[in-house]
Amino acid sequence: MGSLLGHISTFGHGVAAILFGALAIWQFQRRVDRNHQQIWLVVAITLTSFWALSVAVEGFLSPISRFAETLRNFGWLAFMFILLRAGEGRDEPKTVNGIYVALAFVLVGQMIVDALLPVFAGSPRLENVTLYTSLVLRMIFAVGALVLVHNLYSISAPETRWGIRLPMASLAAIWTFDLNLFTITYLTQQLPTELHAMRGPTMAVIAPILALASVRNTEWNLTLSRSVAFRSLSLVAIGSYLLMMVVIATALQIIGGDYARLAQISFLFGTSIGALLLLPSGRFRAWLKVKLAKNFFQHRYDYRSEWIRFTDTIGRPGADSAPFHERVIKAIADITDSPAGILLMPDDSGQLVLQSRWNWSSIEVPARACSNRTISFFEDSSHIVEFDALRTDQDEKCDAAAIPDWMTRDERTWVAVPLVHFDRLTGLMLLARPRINRTLDWEDLDMLRVVGRQVASYLAEARSQESLSEAQRFDEFNRRMAFIMHDIKNLVSQLSLLARNAKRHAENPEFRADMIETLQDSADKMNGLLERLSQHNKAKQEEPKPVKVRELVQSIIEKKRILHNMETTQIDDLTVMADPVRVDQILGHLIQNAIDASTEDKPIAINARRRDLCVAIEVRDQGTVMSNEFIRSQLFKPFASSKQGGFGIGAYEARELARAMNGRLEVESQEGAGSRFTLILPLAKRLPDENFADERAS
Repeated sequence: MGSLLGHISTFGHGVAAILFGALAIWQFQRRVDRNHQQIWLVVAITLTSFWALSVAVEGFLSPISRFAETLRNFGWLAFMFILLRAGEGRDEPKTVNGIYVALAFVLVGQMIVDALLPVFAGSPRLENVTLYTSLVLRMIFAVGALVLVHNLYSISAPETRWGIRLPMASLAAIWTFDLNLFTITYLTQQLPTELHAMRGPTMAVIAPILALASVRNTEWNLTLSRSVAFRSLSLVAIGSYLLMMVVIATALQIIGGDYARLAQISFLFGTSIGALLLLPSGRFRAWLKVKLAKNFFQHRYDYRSEWIRFTDTIGRPGADSAPFHERVIKAIADITDSPAGILLMPDDSGQLVLQSRWNWSSIEVPARACSNRTISFFEDSSHIVEFDALRTDQDEKCDAAAIPDWMTRDERTWVAVPLVHFDRLTGLMLLARPRINRTLDWEDLDMLRVVGRQVASYLAEARSQESLSEAQRFDEFNRRMAFIMHDIKNLVSQLSLLARNAKRHAENPEFRADMIETLQDSADKMNGLLERLSQHNKAKQEEPKPVKVRELVQSIIEKKRILHNMETTQIDDLTVMADPVRVDQILGHLIQNAIDASTEDKPIAINARRRDLCVAIEVRDQGTVMSNEFIRSQLFKPFASSKQGGFGIGAYEARELARAMNGRLEVESQEGAGSRFTLILPLAKRLPDENFADERAS
């Protein structure tokens, strides 16, 4: 039997040494930005490999093995301390740092005591005292290390726990095994060779878990979220575990015989299997949470952490996030550990309808989800309905007629939380029964009322945003329609003038050619208007570019000459930075306004001259003048017009189009002289052909 255990120990520790050594080399060669946590992780893994190798070669009782074990523990202790100090969040109490310092002194004392063992080898009494002291120091370190492992995991925020869960579980397994080993040795005054032999295979199993943790977490970042009560509870739990070990070990010692050692190993194996079965169970965790809240805490909820979790759940949108209304359900359901929920909200007719589900596909919600009294009851009372009390007629405050039958028929329906905002019901939340059924107390009710009002404000704001967005879409459509109606009016005016002139000049071939060109231009503009009216039109205006003024103005004059008498005295051959389409649209507005304001015998003058670093394109008429007050306060205001049947859009749109090209629009109107609109556009840099022309002229 001893020979077999020896082979198991040697082989197990050898495999562990190889695995931890390979893990250290792989971790060291990874192409990641190194930080203190990763450096100490490599150091700790290397020291663990050295310890396993020393046990495989020299045995677990050799001085080098004891020394290597101390170094291993020191490496992992340093790694946890560096991980704690690098955490982002609230500062830890000084007592936690004191535990790290105390355990470091324990390790130093352990090394000193182990070094004295060969010195006292000739004195049985001193040797026993030294062995006893070394064993006690190892037990103290194992207990303290487990406390720190639990501390490091419990203070981490939920969103970062996944990154340290595996390494913390591995360290907990190492020191839990050590604690059992040293406690049994201390209580029985015998070396448990079976546990010593299985120490190597256990470490060999832990190595792949640490490797998996390294693959999943390359940053080793930690966000702290302090929870002192749970850390204190961990001390109580470990102390209780030690007391239980003492009692059971003493009982086994009294029984004695051949079955004592088997009973010890069976107890250790059974408790480990029990922990593995119970701890991952959601039902067990829910039961434990309820019991802890009842017996260890003054309040059921940690309000700070609950509020942070609540706001994070609702207010963290993203590509991978659930829809807003599902996040709302989850934010409230997580408070009471409810596994599912549904959200009902009023529709346009004021009736409650299903808005969203979260993990609750089985419940059947009718199209009309409420009775005639549901909304008024919850708005008047804000009463939180507990359905177990309602089913047994124990809820005296609830109006049973206000609760539809489909809610009470489903046994999973646990609580209805009204979401009231300024005395108006914005929604009704139904929560499913938690894993551990319980009744609501005053603290549950207060918490649900507060978060219910907060969620109601979120829902009301979301609905207001939807209404505002819809109103903005209508406003944008109406704005677009106003511009288009104005452009249509201009086209109708042009076609009316064309039809009137056609009666007098229809026999003129040149007029007919101009008329066909004008009709084609009007048709093109109408098609453009239809495209602009479409909600799918996403075409962008062209950026300003160098444009020849003379060619642009002459083409516009040729288009309008058939409609009214046009004249010009000066058009400079200059180049401006502009969009030809927008310039054509601006001059079209200005010329059409001039035509509307002028009589047939009064020509319209169009000129283009240089003004400093700009070009001034003038459109002058001799028609009806505008007052200075109208020009200052009404001309560029939408829907204000001095013309009969005018839209008041043309001047406003012309000014906005000019501004979009870094230009401006000037207006003058004088009695007896008419009105003059001047479009100012910036000059462009000289084009190559202009430079060539200047060189030839010189």
